[in-house]
Amino acid sequence: MNIVYLVPFFGIIALLFTALRSAWVSRQDAGNERMTEIAKHIADGAMAFLKAEYRILIYFVIIAALLLGFMGASHPNSDWTIAVAFIMGAVFSASAGFIGMKIATKANVRTAQAARTSLAKALQVSFTGGSVMGMGVAGLAVLGLGGLFIVLKAYFGASANTFEMTKTIEVLTGFSLGAESIALFARVGGGIYTKAADVGADLVGKVEAGIPEDDPRNPATIADNVGDNVGDVAGMGADLFGSYVATVLATMVLGSETTAADNFGGLSPILLPMLIAGIGIIFSIIATFFVRVSDAAGLNTNVVQKALNMGNWGSIVLTAIATYFLTMWIMPTGQLVLRGQSFTRDGVFGAIVVGLVVGTLISIITEYYTAMGKRPVLSIIRQSATGHATNIIGGLSVGMESTMLPVLVLAAGIYGSHHFAGLYGVAIAAAGMMATTAMQLAIDAFGPIADNAGGIAEMSELPADVREKTDILDAVGNTTAATGKGFAIASAALTSLALFAAFVGVSHIHGIDIYQADVLAGLFVGGMIPFIFSSLAIAAVGRAAMAMVEEVRRQFREIPGILEGTGKPEYEKCVAISTNASIREMLLPGAIALISPLLIGFLFGPEVLGGFLAGATVSGVLMGLFQNNAGGAWDNAKKSFEKGVVINGETYYKKSEPHKASVTGDTVGDPFKDTSGPSMNILIKLMSIVSLVIAPTLAVLFPSNTTVVTMKKPVNTEQVSAMKPAPQTHAIAFAKR
Repeated sequence: MNIVYLVPFFGIIALLFTALRSAWVSRQDAGNERMTEIAKHIADGAMAFLKAEYRILIYFVIIAALLLGFMGASHPNSDWTIAVAFIMGAVFSASAGFIGMKIATKANVRTAQAARTSLAKALQVSFTGGSVMGMGVAGLAVLGLGGLFIVLKAYFGASANTFEMTKTIEVLTGFSLGAESIALFARVGGGIYTKAADVGADLVGKVEAGIPEDDPRNPATIADNVGDNVGDVAGMGADLFGSYVATVLATMVLGSETTAADNFGGLSPILLPMLIAGIGIIFSIIATFFVRVSDAAGLNTNVVQKALNMGNWGSIVLTAIATYFLTMWIMPTGQLVLRGQSFTRDGVFGAIVVGLVVGTLISIITEYYTAMGKRPVLSIIRQSATGHATNIIGGLSVGMESTMLPVLVLAAGIYGSHHFAGLYGVAIAAAGMMATTAMQLAIDAFGPIADNAGGIAEMSELPADVREKTDILDAVGNTTAATGKGFAIASAALTSLALFAAFVGVSHIHGIDIYQADVLAGLFVGGMIPFIFSSLAIAAVGRAAMAMVEEVRRQFREIPGILEGTGKPEYEKCVAISTNASIREMLLPGAIALISPLLIGFLFGPEVLGGFLAGATVSGVLMGLFQNNAGGAWDNAKKSFEKGVVINGETYYKKSEPHKASVTGDTVGDPFKDTSGPSMNILIKLMSIVSLVIAPTLAVLFPSNTTVVTMKKPVNTEQVSAMKPAPQTHAIAFAKR
């Protein structure tokens, strides 16, 4: 049984690596006085936002913890400790975002300084900064989840397939709920902040005043660079922390229902997802050393993309090999049974491979639809030649087309993983896909660092070749960011299915009958939620951007000499606009995600809530893919003009009419890819987790919809299947299934 202590040990290794790499970044040259002054403005603005956001979220965490504690204490299937787990999940999630932001605000200026030397050095600094975030997030997730499992197991005296184990897993859902709740607010709030500043800076600076991006004369440029950290780094760190935890937890929930005659007290199906996450960290650390670029390499995006792909592929292949030996060792040689479906350890490994393949294919497809030089982005560039409207049409078309292949791959993955190991296979496939989250996040996080480095280079008036190097890194970062978001939404779909299956089991409903009018209505209402959520998030960006535009125009109008370079812009006022708007506007979308499943569940029952979750999951996955890919394609179409593009035999550069059209498309795509789109994966998982937390209560409140069996001694699966429903029995104590 000592094997369970390996899980938090893997987390500690990741955090030690984080500390060592963070120290290395801190030792790098931070550049001249002007560079360090600008970097300090960015770091101070990012910290001010986090303090304001966390002050609001503290009240939410306290109130939610009190409600969960009361619910846990009053229900036989739960315990008051679910409130403690919730607080831990929230604190760990916030810490994950904080770690990412702190290293990003150190690495940005050091990347700019490194770019004065070579592209290879700039990549090394920016990617190392990203790896600190990646390993920090994964380490906190594994340490928190594994450590809490050990404590709760001892507290309840739980062993496999017992009522105490059911309570242990039930309390662990509180940890995931806390993580996902903070992730949603951090992602939405950070996304509103960064895109309000970005859109405002672009519309007035690049389009109206005709000055370059990140020009120090633009009052919104500091807020724009702060936004890269609070949205694309802190928000993303909390986001993937929540996704990581939810995926492992969903597999543990189904694993707790699985019978296994093994050498680990029947706990192997519960331990396996945590151990997969742990070894994924180890091989992600090893794969970080594969990301290298030669000093003699040319200055182009392909060189950087290949280096990052080498690290990504290395972590996936090494993890797949190690997972085989882990699965063969820990899982029993005989049959495992979950809800009447039997499978073997070979099937479990087959499902893990399916998850890794699905994640890889979706990453490749996303890269194709968002990368520079590929057909989708080139089609948007060509349509920019005929104006702003055709650029928008082209981007929307690419975004919608980009949903087809990922959904087909995802559908095949669901079918394949279920074929290998039933419902447990679907969950463990998601765990396999998320095993290399540390590397995925490292690759994702280096992009915002490079983007910030370019801004600092521009504002510090460094030589043009420095900005050329940071722009190469930034362009690759746009692609890796879109790839990471596609990866996250695909894993969210599998995780949500696993959580949905767990919800059906815990709430003890017969199934989801869409021939019932209330269930069908719930299906449509659930499908609507991602749309209204997106509307609120995008509208919030629009309102905040309008305020930013008015402020920048006012400063250009009232402060003498700004455009001539003799007047000093009031950067802090733009920072304040983004901070206040994002804190205010994040509350309503977050409330919808938390409250809607509560209302549906307690008013209409678990079966209608099941229909609601099904509609929200399908709609949310499609919306997330569409918005992420459309936004990424628009962004790289705009960046393509920086080196010149050929349209109908004529070459166009920045400030040309086609370029102005591409700026409009990028502006529309900004809230798509950085505010609303990335929030979809959190939205669907958070609603599923809320539903799972209230499922035991719903089983009691709506007994006519449930099948409840009380057992006093272990029985086999065939006996359970043969029993008649006992809808009036409220006590639930599964000793053995």
